[in-house]
Order: sequence, then C-alpha cells, then structure tokens
Amino acid sequence: MSNNLPHWLEIGPERELTETANEQKVTAALSARTPGQRELAVMLSDTAGNFLDVMIQRAQTLTRCHFGRTISLYVPLYLSNYCSGGCAYCGFASDREQPRLKLSPDELNAETRALKEKGFQDVLLLTGDRIKDADFGYLLDCVSVAAKHFHNISIESFSMTSREYEQLVMAGCTGLTLYQETYDPILYAQLHRWGPKRDYQFRLESPERALSAGMRTAGLGVLLGLNDPVSDLLHLFRHAEYLRKKCWQAGVMISFPRICAQRGDYQPSCPVNDRFLTQIICAFRICMPDVPLVLSTRERPAFRDAIAGIGISKMSVASRTTVGGYCHATTTSTGGQFEVNDTRDVGEFCDTLRNKKLEPVFKNWDSVFRGI
Repeated sequence: MSNNLPHWLEIGPERELTETANEQKVTAALSARTPGQRELAVMLSDTAGNFLDVMIQRAQTLTRCHFGRTISLYVPLYLSNYCSGGCAYCGFASDREQPRLKLSPDELNAETRALKEKGFQDVLLLTGDRIKDADFGYLLDCVSVAAKHFHNISIESFSMTSREYEQLVMAGCTGLTLYQETYDPILYAQLHRWGPKRDYQFRLESPERALSAGMRTAGLGVLLGLNDPVSDLLHLFRHAEYLRKKCWQAGVMISFPRICAQRGDYQPSCPVNDRFLTQIICAFRICMPDVPLVLSTRERPAFRDAIAGIGISKMSVASRTTVGGYCHATTTSTGGQFEVNDTRDVGEFCDTLRNKKLEPVFKNWDSVFRGI
C-alpha cells in the first residue's frame, strides 16, 4: 500500500496475522470479549475457515441479539445510466456500447408509484458518475420528488462537496452508499481509467463529508474480486471504525458486493467463493455486532436464503438495475449496471423469510424525523 494513506486507514502488521493464524489464535479471537481489527484478521484466515460452523452460530446469536429476527428491506431505483467515468468493471462506463437514458419527472413518478405498490419505504437512488446530462441538480430534483413518497431516501452516486450533501439532506436525503471499491491506491488508479472518480482521496473522504452534513447513515463496502480481499476488508473495517468515532451521531452500514457479469465482461482477479463470503460476513458480525450488514440481489437466491439472519440484517429485493426497470420490467436493453442473480418478486422473497421465522421490515424510519 501507498504511504500516502491517512493514518487512520493504515492497517499495520494486522495483515500478517491472517497468514500466521493457527487454531490457538483462532480460538482466542473467537473468545475475545471485544474483538477488533486483530481478531478480524485472524477470522479471515484459511485456518479460521475450519471454524466456520462456530462462526456461523456466534454470528447468528449476535444478529438476533441486536436486530431480532428481522430483515430490513430496501430497493434500488436507477435514475440514469449516463456516466463520465471509465471504471473497468462497470456496465455504466462511458465506453460501453449501450443506450443512455435518464428518468424524466413523469417517469420518476411512475417508478415511485410502482415501488410504493410493492410496499417499499426504503429506496436507494442511483446514477453513474457526474455528467452534464445527469448532474447534481438532476439528482437533487429526484431526491426532492422521491422524498414526497418514501420515508427513507438514500443515494448511491458520485462523490460530492459538503455543500452539495447539505442540500441533499435539506431535500430529504437520509443516507449515502458509496463504496471505495478497493483501498489500494495503485490498483484504484488502474481500474478507474478516467473521470472524476479517479480522485481516490476525494472519494475516500465523501462518507465523512456526507455524515458531517447531516445524513443519518453511510454505507461502505469494497467490490470483492478486484483486489486481495483480506487487505481490502481490513481497510474497510478501519474506515468504518474511523467514521463511527468521528461521526458518532450517525450510523454506518457495510455491504459485501461481489463482481457480477456486466457489459465489458471484466473478470475478477481475486474471486471470492460462497464459503469465504460466509466467513467474511460472520467475521464482520462478530467484530461489529451492532452494525447493519447488507446483501444485495447480486447474490443467488440459495445463498441469500442461507445467510439471511446469520450476520446479514438488511437486503434488497425485486431489484432492477436498468433505468425505468419497474414500469418496464421486461426491458433489458436500457443499460443495466450488472446482472441481478436473485430475480424473485417481493411476495416470494418475503414468504421465504417468514418460512425461516424471519420478519421482513419495510419501514423503520419515519419522514417526520427529517424535519423538512
């Protein structure tokens, strides 16, 4: 890693603990009363994989202790697939050959009506990187419209200034999801070939700016498959812990996205299999017992069903990654960001959760608290 990283992001010798872990060290890590970064490094080791059943049991116990038998549900709403960026792994990259669209005000209202009919109250608005056709003003207008219909509005978009985040908060935005993708600055520069997202430091500091501007939550994550997962996950843990201390009035969530098939056909150099992803989720739950852990419809139904309530406390459902996908669900030529693997509708997924004695939750926040 580069020496230019901020001090709070440096992981020090903890990475070596993953390589040197033995059964005694794993047992000690799993027995720690307040496990932290060192214990996380041990739990991400190959040796800890032999203790996966124990990790699953402990993760499930902690999840039930802090979140009960509930799974919070949200849905992504793609506003635009215009993008000025050159992310090598993304179907929205500006060099991908596909139609480019953005929702008009009437189309946005139609999409919100379609989602409300499905029962959603927690919506994540997404765009590509900043571009004239879908700039900050467009996103701000969309947030204002969506905030009239839903209690919880989050965004997953380009990095912004403090003032821009303040304006979004005033318009009704309650949260931000922004993945650093990889914390390795050298690899980051190689993957982000052009566009505003190339600015590693500006993106890294965006969640702090957003929380300081008044957003309630920041969702963090790395794109598993881009880089050595253990290194990236340890930096992710450091980032989350830093924000929890610096912006203690707000909350942090952590997601675990894996690379899916997309236009451009980028192939992951460090693929993460189902077993190791389960180990990752359990390790984070054990070390961060009260932090919401999120899993999207990138994953297959069987895996999502198995991991629900075992570490994971929040999930997307019935997702479309195309612009206008909820009113035109059969249209696939509009430029999806990636291929969804869990295509079940809301009713089928909720029935599956209830069969596992888990309760789907559509609303845990009321818009009256936004104070706008």
